[in-house]
Amino acid sequence: ERQAAAEAASRAAARRAADDAAQLERERRAVAEALRQEEQELRIIEQAINRENQRQAVEAARRQAPAPLTHAPVKSPQQTVVMVADDSRVVRVKTGRLLSAHDYQVLTAEDGLDAARQIEGTVPDILVTDVDMPGLDGFQLSRQVRADPRTAHVPIIMVTSDNDELRSQAAAVGVNVVLGKPYPEELLINHIERLMMAQAGR
Repeated sequence: ERQAAAEAASRAAARRAADDAAQLERERRAVAEALRQEEQELRIIEQAINRENQRQAVEAARRQAPAPLTHAPVKSPQQTVVMVADDSRVVRVKTGRLLSAHDYQVLTAEDGLDAARQIEGTVPDILVTDVDMPGLDGFQLSRQVRADPRTAHVPIIMVTSDNDELRSQAAAVGVNVVLGKPYPEELLINHIERLMMAQAGR
């Protein structure tokens, strides 16, 4: 009986030990599963954070990126108004005919004052001016054009005797091109085309 009791007690102890071991294994597995799920959730959160950081970086770069360069269309000669200011009727007629032959719209002014009055109503695309004119000479006219926000952008071609002093004065008042007398007719047309391209940002 004692031996049977001892064996029964031993078997009971073995069962308890086995049950305890099984319980510990279940708990270990449960902890491992919980840790695995927690790591998976952390990875998902990190991925979401990385995606958001990338999105914000792209958005910030887009905001800071310079605007794409855009070019205004270059006006055709038919759309380009050229004002010729000269107190010589011969020069006005000759230059006007040259420009008209190349399909430019032409405005003529008898002197600087006449040019200034006309510009108040119609802003030309190009101003071609002589230097020596009564009332308002070419330098004074150029200063007035540059001082007015409406006309400050208008390219100015000055036709004068070719000397360095006049060229320096012309540059000082904002003249774009100085043509010495006499000049080849095609040179004037070439300068007008180049200045209109520059106006369009080309």
